[in-house]
Amino acid sequence: MSFTVHGIGVSDGIAIGPAQLAAEGQLEVAHYSVPPSRVAEEVVRLEGALAAVRRELQDLKAHIPAHAPAELEAFLDVHMMILADATLSERTAELIRSQQCNAEWALKQQADALMAQFDRIGDSYMRERKADVRQVVERVLKSLLGHGNGIPVPPSPEQGNILVAHDLSPADVVQFKQHPYASFVTDVGSATSHTAILARSLNIPCIMALHHARQLIREGDMLIVDGDQGVVIVNPDSPVLAEYRLRRREWELGRQKLKRLRTTAATTLDGTPVELHANIELPEDVAQAQENGATGIGLFRTEFLFLKRGDLPDEQEQFEAYRKVVMAMDGLPITIRTLDLGADKQLGGITASGTNPALGLRAIRLCLAEPKLFIVQLRALLRASAYGTLRILIPMLSTAAEIRQTHQLIEEAKRSLEADGIAFDRDTEIGGMIEIPAAALTLKTFLRELDFLSIGTNDLIQYTLAIDRTDDSVAHLYDPLHPAVLQLLARVIRTANQAKISVSICGEVAGDVALTRLLLGLGLRVFSMHPAQLLEVKQRILQSSVPAAESVTKRILRTEDPQRISSLLAKLNV
Repeated sequence: MSFTVHGIGVSDGIAIGPAQLAAEGQLEVAHYSVPPSRVAEEVVRLEGALAAVRRELQDLKAHIPAHAPAELEAFLDVHMMILADATLSERTAELIRSQQCNAEWALKQQADALMAQFDRIGDSYMRERKADVRQVVERVLKSLLGHGNGIPVPPSPEQGNILVAHDLSPADVVQFKQHPYASFVTDVGSATSHTAILARSLNIPCIMALHHARQLIREGDMLIVDGDQGVVIVNPDSPVLAEYRLRRREWELGRQKLKRLRTTAATTLDGTPVELHANIELPEDVAQAQENGATGIGLFRTEFLFLKRGDLPDEQEQFEAYRKVVMAMDGLPITIRTLDLGADKQLGGITASGTNPALGLRAIRLCLAEPKLFIVQLRALLRASAYGTLRILIPMLSTAAEIRQTHQLIEEAKRSLEADGIAFDRDTEIGGMIEIPAAALTLKTFLRELDFLSIGTNDLIQYTLAIDRTDDSVAHLYDPLHPAVLQLLARVIRTANQAKISVSICGEVAGDVALTRLLLGLGLRVFSMHPAQLLEVKQRILQSSVPAAESVTKRILRTEDPQRISSLLAKLNV
């Protein structure tokens, strides 16, 4: 019987092949009491499992396949940091002793508590990091239970099987790279998970958040994975299979042609130049940005330096990470965002509380509330500015007062560097993220205080529509084409252009090729996106005319009917 399963397409492409079922991701954990005389033995058993998984991750890291993306090693490092974190290991041991329970149960209780903390983080990207905790815990649980780790080896490698799993970790993907899977699909996950990032970097079609695919799909079922549409077709009939085989061939030829555009300037048919920058999470991501012809880094998130550790990264550690990116880009502009974490969970000893962390003490609010923390990062950023073109981006601004306070701290950091005789670029540009409607509506006040703007459409849409896009029950209401969202985007881009202030978009909207001409019509000339999306967006730009885009975009901005907007957008993309 043929049927379809819908999820979130996180990596484009089409794959066709038989299903290969991975072992169930969720493990059943028993709860039983341990006699006082055997509590120490249970703690030793936990420590042995932690050590075994540590060796396993180290072995995987030592045997990463040639030509694998740099993200693989970096994400394995993140998992090893989680494994070594005292909040996981030592607290679990304490639960074993205090509750006199088995190691599996204690570990599960501590993991649940940690993941609940992540659920309260306001930033959707950071909230997804709970998946890393879950993946590490599952590996330790498998070791405690005597289960094998890793993913299955296909019995017929030449067939290009499609892996169907409840969840996959970056460590699984290392092994995945060693086997000829054509694609993978999972019940859980999101576009911002580490596994999704790896799938995009490997150019492997991938669909996540299918919910029940692992239960519905049987071993050996013929599958079509359409990463563009987020659809898995199970046991397709002959006409559908033939159609998708043709589409897959066309897609593969298209990807090969895109590689030829790497060194081509992104210029529209009417001669309008466009800058295409890359978003990165780790210094190692620079390689992929360069491979895809990025003309700069439009967003370097710095949160990974602060995650899953008992202390805060010092100035030297931060400086080395920032300098590595700046020097690797060899003179091209690098925009580094200051710490964008919420204080709803512990951050190196800094704690705060809030019933709604998405609207609470986070991003620049946290940094201004903890000036010592902020000064350390600012000094590290300014020091790195001596090695290339570095720009500092301030997230979640809502008032001009926040900008002025930030400037005061930047000046304090500059004075301290001068006093220490340390070189830096005194003219380092300071920009702001426009991701709160209040900032978009009072933009002229901000322009007097900032050198450039970056529109964070992910949060701007979320705050404008009051929609949590990671919440399955309301995610369908998350709409970049909502008239209110389009009006805000148009307002910010128009106001910035009139003031001759550089403005870019660094949210997911920038990498959506269906919206490229719309953004050109709004006046956007700097796009920043995941490196894997750069060449496809460049191709659309090369095929576009700004005057034609402006004409249709004006009509889109004058309508409030969603169906009419979709119709006009389709016309724009013909």
